[in-house]
Amino acid sequence: PSTPSSKDQAEMDPADMEDVEDVEEEETGEDENSKARQLTVQMMQNPQILAALQERLDGLNGSPSGYMESLPKVVKRRVNALKNLQVKCAHIEAKFYEEVHELERKYAALYQPLFDKRSEIVTAAYEPTDEECEWKTDEEEELTDEMKEKAKLEEEKKDEEKENPKGIPEFWLTVFKNVDLLSDMLQEHDEPVLKHLEDIKVKFSDPGQPMSFTLEFHFEPNEFFTNTVLSKTYKMRSEPDESDPFSFDGPEIMSCVGCTIDWTKGKNVTLKTIKKKQKHKGRGTVRTVTKTVPNDSFFNFFTPPEVPENGELDEDSEAILAADFEIGHFIRERIVPRAVLYFTGEAIEDDDDDLLLSNQEGEEEADEENDPDYDPKVS
Repeated sequence: PSTPSSKDQAEMDPADMEDVEDVEEEETGEDENSKARQLTVQMMQNPQILAALQERLDGLNGSPSGYMESLPKVVKRRVNALKNLQVKCAHIEAKFYEEVHELERKYAALYQPLFDKRSEIVTAAYEPTDEECEWKTDEEEELTDEMKEKAKLEEEKKDEEKENPKGIPEFWLTVFKNVDLLSDMLQEHDEPVLKHLEDIKVKFSDPGQPMSFTLEFHFEPNEFFTNTVLSKTYKMRSEPDESDPFSFDGPEIMSCVGCTIDWTKGKNVTLKTIKKKQKHKGRGTVRTVTKTVPNDSFFNFFTPPEVPENGELDEDSEAILAADFEIGHFIRERIVPRAVLYFTGEAIEDDDDDLLLSNQEGEEEADEENDPDYDPKVS
């Protein structure tokens, strides 16, 4: 997230702000009412919609609260007992997710040697053997031996012509650029910095500690900052909210803490210098003022808005944190475990297929709900 904080904006000289005229086109109430009337007329002329509405109205006994009010007192009393059972279920579910977190920690330790080996190959610390590099693609299976030999010779010739690269250059930068959620955060001036990113690791909180996870971004020595690791910790809650226990749906991120980046002088990509001409009202003289202001950058990810103790945020901060939580979760759940598939683009195709399938299922469900002849009891 790259929106400057309200603090930054308060420190900025009004003379440095661009003159921007916001023009918003609003529909008049009359236009909206006219559209609503047209839509109502069209709906009322459709016999299928009328029949479906009539069926719903015939079977409707007021709103859910109205239905509850119509129940005998003794039945309401039993419903309250069921709700108390539901709260107990939510607390058991919270324990379930705590054990899931413990399992994640356990298996993270089993995955880590493989992720370390991945990092060694990417950074050229280890050269994989011929056996480790063997991978049969669908295309290769269809090729004859003669064609395979010819393709191999051509590939070797290309390698000789090219400079021999070390490891897998720009591995993580390519991953970021391939994923829309991450590429939207990237600016052109971020790319030279991210070329030095060697690995991303996920660390889970220790047993008995409050639930959290930390993303660690490991960098090789570079000209931009002196840190070797940039970190971001996400604090989670896995227990029902006492004021609304039925909303519990597993662990949720409550807040996050970034880190201080020790930028080399003149290399901080989260700031930019602007020059503005100012005219003195009395004397009429013009002077040029140089000012440092916040700049859009991926590295603003490490300075998220702080959540006040009362938990109340303004709309902008809420939107930034919501996007931040989604990105942190996505890096942990998808990017780190399947990095090579995001590098090649294969995981993106899978994500697109999953999204398409999900959309189709949603449309089918909507069609069933809108079909007056649909009976959920008939499979």
